[in-house]
Parts: sequence; C-alpha cells; structure tokens
Amino acid sequence: MNKDTNVVEIRHGVNSTTTFDVERIRADFPILDQSVYGKPLVYFDNGASAQKPRQVIDAMNDIMETNYSNVHRGVHALSQRSTEAYEAVRGKVARFFNAASENEIVFCRGGTEAINVVAYAYGRKFLSAGDEIVISHMEHHSNIVPWQMLRDEIGIVLRVVPIDDDGNFLLDDYAKLLSDKTKLVAMTHVSNALGTIVPIAEVIRLAHDHGARALVDGCQAVQHGAVDMQALDVDFYVFSSHKLYGPTGIGVLYGKEELLNSMPPFMGGGDMITSVSFEKTEFQQAPLRFEAGTPSIVEAIGMGAALDYLDAIGVDNISAHEEGILDYATERLSQVEGLKIIGQASDKAAIISFIMDGVHAHDIGTIIDRAGVAVRVGHHCAQPVMERFGIAATARASFGLYNTPAEVDTLVEALGAVREFFD
Repeated sequence: MNKDTNVVEIRHGVNSTTTFDVERIRADFPILDQSVYGKPLVYFDNGASAQKPRQVIDAMNDIMETNYSNVHRGVHALSQRSTEAYEAVRGKVARFFNAASENEIVFCRGGTEAINVVAYAYGRKFLSAGDEIVISHMEHHSNIVPWQMLRDEIGIVLRVVPIDDDGNFLLDDYAKLLSDKTKLVAMTHVSNALGTIVPIAEVIRLAHDHGARALVDGCQAVQHGAVDMQALDVDFYVFSSHKLYGPTGIGVLYGKEELLNSMPPFMGGGDMITSVSFEKTEFQQAPLRFEAGTPSIVEAIGMGAALDYLDAIGVDNISAHEEGILDYATERLSQVEGLKIIGQASDKAAIISFIMDGVHAHDIGTIIDRAGVAVRVGHHCAQPVMERFGIAATARASFGLYNTPAEVDTLVEALGAVREFFD
C-alpha cells in the first residue's frame, strides 16, 4: 500500500480492478470530520465499536420520523410499515450471510446475548454432567463466562485449545482434545485481542466428525470479510451490529432452523407465543420464540442499512483494503523503539495489539489521545490471553474501512512522543 495515496487499486484477477476511494468513504462518516485536542481524529478503536455512516444514521432517523410503531401487533398503517421494514432486515441478514432461511436469523441485543441464548436454551436442554465443551485460549469473556456458569450449574467440562507464542491457533492440539465426550465447540472466528484468524471451517468440520455441534463467535470477523453460513455448515454463529458499522443494542444469532426449533425459549413474554392460558402456553417457531417483548426496531433498521452499505462497497474490497492497512501498520510499528507487537499469527485480521518497554498501556492511550489518536487499552475482555503472554494489558489499534496509511503515520508519530516522555 502506498502511504501517499488514499485511492487504492484492488486487483481481482488479470483484467479486473476496483478502485477503493478511502476519502469518498470517509465522507460518509460525519464523526470523522472533527478534531480532538486540536488534532484531526484518528479512530483506531473499531474492534470495540465502529463508527456509523450517514446512510445508517439517516435510515434510523427516517423510521422514527415517518414510519415508527411497534411491530407484529398492529393493523394500522404505521405498524404495518414498521413491521415490513423490520422483517426486511431479517431477509437482508440471511442473504448477506447466505443462510438457508430467514427463520435462521434471531435478533438479539448483541453477540454476548446470542451466546447466552445458546448456553441457556441449547446447553441446559442437551448437555449434561461430564459432557465437554471445547473453547480456545483466545476467547472473549463472552465466550468463556456463559460456559463456566453452565459448568457450575450442571457439571459440564471445559477444554481449552492452546495458542503458540505468536498467537497461532494450534489445530493439531484442538483435534487431540476432541472425543466422544465433546458435545459442543464454541470458538472465536477472529481473536479480538490478537487478530488471529482461526481456521474455522476446519474447526467446524472436525467438531462434526466427532458428533459435536459448533458455535462460532464472529463479532470480530464479519466486518473484515465474507462469511457464508451454508458453506461453513456451522450450527450457531453470532455477531454484533455495532462492530459492523451499525448501531448498538442489536445483533444476530444464526442457528440452523431445525436446531433452533428443538430449543426452548430463552425468555418468556409477548410476541414469542401462539397462545397463552393459565394452564399452558404454546410457543412460536424460530426465530420469534427467542424474541420476547418489543424488539430493537430502530436499531434493526440501522443494522440493515449498514449491511446495504457494506454490500455496495463490497466485502472483498474492504478486506483487501484492510489487509493493506494491516501490512503497512505492522511494518511501521515494528520500527518504533521499544515497541513489541503481541500476536503475530500467520493469518491475521486488521488488529494490532502492542506494548512498549517501561510504559503502561493506559499511559500509551492517554498520551496519544492528545494527538487525536483513539486506541483501546486494557485486557480487551480477554484476560486469559494477557495471562498467556505474561502481561496485564496492551494497547490495541483495530482498523476499519475508512482508515488510511497517513493515519498510521500519525499513530507512529504519537508513539514517538510516548517514547520521548518516558525516556
């Protein structure tokens, strides 16, 4: 990637080239057009939550200004329009991720709730004492804690796949952990702390070879490249809208339709029932059986607009752009005195975690913030990863479709100021 231009030519074969104009894309994100402490904002905290394009903001404003009403219940015009718009998003999600049916798309508050739905509704029905769940050393807390709660409640066993010193997922070690006791594999697709891309197709295949179900945490994956539910043959897949350039408060649990319909509801209430009496309640089929109460209507519309936005740009184009940013940032950061990148797996998404000799991660974040650079600092809800590398915290730069090589240079310059301050 040429750091002197923000227009990148992405080649897709001998005769096919797409122009990825970063400045044109940045113009869609109003929040980026501001200064912080008198310096242009450089937003490298996309792994925590990505910024929202004008198209998402406008779609959410439009539904509130013109068509808002509760969904699924009303016969009046506003309710009908709102319901149609809301359910259209379910179709968009199914098409975007190549699900076999819209009925496989459950709306949740986010990836964390989606995992908890599976732990509660699938785990408590189909797992029993002595059954094993395999997770990795790279999991976010949201893919650890629910399974520990299940372990403490019913006596399941957790097995953990190790990683090497570069943060690579050890596939051979994973295969050795699988047995006839394995009932579920719950695995991240991309590590939020290291950027490691897990060979998830092979992980799923091996799980199925042992008769186990597979859940994939895709919260750090879906914004970086195409994900095909049918091609993966995954049983459950979760993600959050807010990391996908959509709003907070909405996410998706994908589940195979017959599997979802075999699970009891996660919560009880309105809209997830077909009939209620004091003697008995009959539940809806999936997905509505998992969507009790008034849903996040406006947020769902925003998520749908985010998917439309990404589809228009092309996820392959986004992936190629971010790969260029990652390569350039890795090269530049490797030249910073006293800086060490934590996690240099052979296959990575656009995330770089790093530490600096003699400097706490929070001090790094505080000082470079004065240069207008926003990064995440801390353990990133992945304390076992920090323990694996013998550190308390890292600074994490996570890149998105609107980031540029020039912004990487600003980060490197700001880190030079950190070094000077502590020398």
